[in-house]
Amino acid sequence: MSKAYREAERRVLRLLHGHKTRTQIPQIHAHFLRHGLDQSNQVLAHFVSVCGSLDKMAYANRIFLQTHNPNIFLFNSMIKGYSLCGPFEQSLHLFSLLKSRSIRPDEYTFAPLLKSCSGLCGFKIGKCVHADIIRVGFECFGSIRIGIIEFYVTCERMDDATKVFNAMSYRDVVVWNLMIRGFCKMGNVDLGLHLFRQMTERSIVSWNSMIASLAQSGRDNEALELFGEMWQQGLEPDEATVVIVLPVCARLGAFDVGQWIHSHSGSRGLLHDVISVGNSLVDFYCKCGNLEIAWNIFNEMPVKNVVSWNAMISGLAFNGKGETGVNLFEEMINKGMSPNGATFVGALACCAHTGLVERGRELFASMTANHQIHPKLEHYGCMVDLLGRSGCVGEAHGLIRSMAMKPNAALWGALLGACRTHGDLELAELAVKELINLEPWNSGNYVLLSNIYAEEGRWDEVEKVRVLMKEKCVKKAPGQSVIK
Repeated sequence: MSKAYREAERRVLRLLHGHKTRTQIPQIHAHFLRHGLDQSNQVLAHFVSVCGSLDKMAYANRIFLQTHNPNIFLFNSMIKGYSLCGPFEQSLHLFSLLKSRSIRPDEYTFAPLLKSCSGLCGFKIGKCVHADIIRVGFECFGSIRIGIIEFYVTCERMDDATKVFNAMSYRDVVVWNLMIRGFCKMGNVDLGLHLFRQMTERSIVSWNSMIASLAQSGRDNEALELFGEMWQQGLEPDEATVVIVLPVCARLGAFDVGQWIHSHSGSRGLLHDVISVGNSLVDFYCKCGNLEIAWNIFNEMPVKNVVSWNAMISGLAFNGKGETGVNLFEEMINKGMSPNGATFVGALACCAHTGLVERGRELFASMTANHQIHPKLEHYGCMVDLLGRSGCVGEAHGLIRSMAMKPNAALWGALLGACRTHGDLELAELAVKELINLEPWNSGNYVLLSNIYAEEGRWDEVEKVRVLMKEKCVKKAPGQSVIK
């Protein structure tokens, strides 16, 4: 290999990894073609790596197919590239091609291959890859062990993951985090918490993952206690912690903790630098009823995304400021921001809380006509609530009947509430019967139907409801009082 050739290789490698030229893939390709480097495995492997990081694997594949003698280094780059941006099947195809050419895989082959198996949730093929790893004796490599655990966790095969985990002589924090995430994802939060307590070293990811799992399982008090423990141990919350804990504070009414998080985020520059932190604070203050602070944060955010607008619009609806919320929705559209489904849920809720029936009808119609957003159950729910509150119970019922999807209990419940408020007992009876079909176990529905019949003096029907409850073994839940 000549000195000029080696110098040309070094020059292309510098180009590939330079900050200003990484996006100039065709120009770099032309450069190494001009210097006769189109069969250099070293140059091509680095070229493929850059293509993978830029989601340009189709381009990389065209180059690969023209290579006469690709080595393991180039194969690994191709497998890794597809593991990053897909299609994941291509990684497995390349692995088969590698073996058919009698090229021996090395320790860098299997981690991205397992990542592709995880992306496909392909349990059978992943088991075969695991068997190959054992056969060639690469199970001892850390990145491969992590890949095996992640694969089994992704496929929700925690028994297999546990076997690999228990066989490890050394477990780093990443492996522990994967196991905790797996058990929590499967609903076994207690076992996840048990593993968390066994860890001798925890990263911020460990704490965030466990706090989030407790919060998602409805164990907000424990989540907040764990957050306090994290702080006491000297670990500062990052932006992910803030986004996880603020909704917990809102649900628990822990206003003082939320205020402290606000202050801490400001002191660390998270409030202005991380948009998700600002969004979470807007949502928190809205849910705590402090619209003034929420408005200040919203207005001071240097950059707003659709989530920012949604949080403020929904917060205004939540606090009974529907007209202001609708005006904010209009401002959002005028500024060129595209709404999503959640935006319309907030805007329609604003209309419902303010009685803006005609505006609500216009917004609902504009979803498909102007924004190509097809209404979902939550949008129909808002419209039924809006129409029902305004006494348009017949129109609300017609809307439910016109839906392409099957209405749920929340929709029939909203219609029932409107019917009882406005005295339409016939439609109320129909709504309750639909609720009983959807929730045959819910004693409240039977009691409501019985009450409707009683209000009309239809005592035979009242008795029939009681008999029906007895036949279905439905018992009326006793009344309870709670003082906090």
